Amino acid sequence: MTISLYAASVPVFKQMLASTAALLAIAEAHAKAKKIDPQVFLQARLFPDMFPLIRQVQIASDFARGVSARLAGVEVPKYEDKEQSFADLQELLAKTLSFLEGFTPAQIDGNEERDIITRPGTPKERRFRGQDYLLTYGLPQFFFHITTTYAILRSNGVELGKKDYMGAY
Repeated sequence: MTISLYAASVPVFKQMLASTAALLAIAEAHAKAKKIDPQVFLQARLFPDMFPLIRQVQIASDFARGVSARLAGVEVPKYEDKEQSFADLQELLAKTLSFLEGFTPAQIDGNEERDIITRPGTPKERRFRGQDYLLTYGLPQFFFHITTTYAILRSNGVELGKKDYMGAY
């Protein structure tokens, strides 16, 4: 039995983005309860040369939209990445989840051999086949930023566990 490209992408993105929304809600409640300025969490980094939490969520959202759109052969929606608050990040995740809801298996399945070029015409141009793009690039990138979001919050004292990270499955 083979797994479909759709099953390996859109439902996975939806599960993890929903769990990220829940993580952010827990973090916001923690900040309020402990009287911590929310920016402490939103601008936190695991190390000085890494992106802050806000950017981690933005990039994870970008990958979920971009990978799904490219696999389906539709235009990748561009968002401004101007989020500044927990509410802004929740809105970004909701918009991304809404975008993902629009995909059907028929749009993505069968595109394992689709040519996908990222950053065309630039020194960072990369060429992939659809399945390789998802499995060797898109999913690892997505999970890196989702996991880093979790790690930033956890390392700053937000009480989270693996169950929170996984979300509903």
